[in-house]
Amino acid sequence: MDRRGFVKRTCLGSAGLFLGGFGPNIQEGILLPVPPPIQVCGLKDFKPSPLRMPGLFPGRVVQVSDPRSIAENRVSQGIIRRMLELGMKELTDESTVRAAWLKFIEPTDVVGIKINPSGAPACCSSPELVREIISALQDVRVPAHNIVVYDRYEYEMDIGSYQTLLPPGVRIEGIQEGFHDDSGYDPKVYCEARFFVEWESRSYMASLVAHGLTKIINVPTMKDHSASGVTGCLKNLGYGTFSNVARSHRAPYSFTDPLIGVMCSVEPLRSKAVLHIMDGTRQVWHGGPLTQAQDFIYPAGTLYLGTDPVAIDTIELEAIERKRRERGAPSVWDVDPKNITTNAEEFYHDPAKNLFYRRPGHIASAGKLGLGISDLKHIDHRVLAG
Repeated sequence: MDRRGFVKRTCLGSAGLFLGGFGPNIQEGILLPVPPPIQVCGLKDFKPSPLRMPGLFPGRVVQVSDPRSIAENRVSQGIIRRMLELGMKELTDESTVRAAWLKFIEPTDVVGIKINPSGAPACCSSPELVREIISALQDVRVPAHNIVVYDRYEYEMDIGSYQTLLPPGVRIEGIQEGFHDDSGYDPKVYCEARFFVEWESRSYMASLVAHGLTKIINVPTMKDHSASGVTGCLKNLGYGTFSNVARSHRAPYSFTDPLIGVMCSVEPLRSKAVLHIMDGTRQVWHGGPLTQAQDFIYPAGTLYLGTDPVAIDTIELEAIERKRRERGAPSVWDVDPKNITTNAEEFYHDPAKNLFYRRPGHIASAGKLGLGISDLKHIDHRVLAG
């Protein structure tokens, strides 16, 4: 199949756009399966926003670190507040926190906070951070009933206890109640491709995202991932918005590259995701996204802020790679067949083993779709102490 046609057609609003190829699927001399064509249909007649990814500050990543922000897997509310305030002012070059938030949010917005509860309770989007984001939104006069904390699976949000830990009046919504519930998705907004022999070849966008929200603040966690290499801004946003995404990887092969970036390019998701705040208080360097093993969870005490999800994920990938090298684990780019296992328990306990040939190249692929900057030399990486 022609690599140059892996995206056959993209409907962004009413327009059609042909996206070129991404080069050979080769990692360290291993030829991986070629992605099939992906057909994308966005929301018709949607007018793209000037805030759409990569947003107001392409290539800018603000990293705020404070080792006191997490101790014994508990996050300090007060320290996270200071880190968030410092990061928002640095990101926007504004002198006040309120002015920084007003760059992205208006009082009339319906704001979705896209969390990542997968991996709770050991590692998930910290309720302490989510509470501070909610407080900032209310400070710019967004009413509580116009703030929606959401994710794909309702049961994972239950495990994370967000319903009891967040302020009253804020809506907490799961897009689907179970694995086979598709009632929360818009059948007219989708990505279509047949990766293996799955019976349903389409993944549909959540109706909440397509029609209910005006802005999205993306709050991913900092984790490796057995199929995509890392879970970051892009994966949390794309795979947390569309249905039927697990079909993109079947051991040992994965098509998370390029599907993750393609999903994030679909309107109105691309326009509504205006800010990304990565929760790096905990860094999962192996066993993601579901590990509960504390040996693989490093208390990094860091937040990453930006409007460019590709740039943030590029920095995240480098950080996880460094930690894996420190611990003597193979790179997430590793494609040595001897390190592939079919035993999930072995994967969860041995950092030398993995279930898939991981595809961290999805980050650069998203860059080629115009979602951001993946070249470290062109990323404005600002490191601050909290």
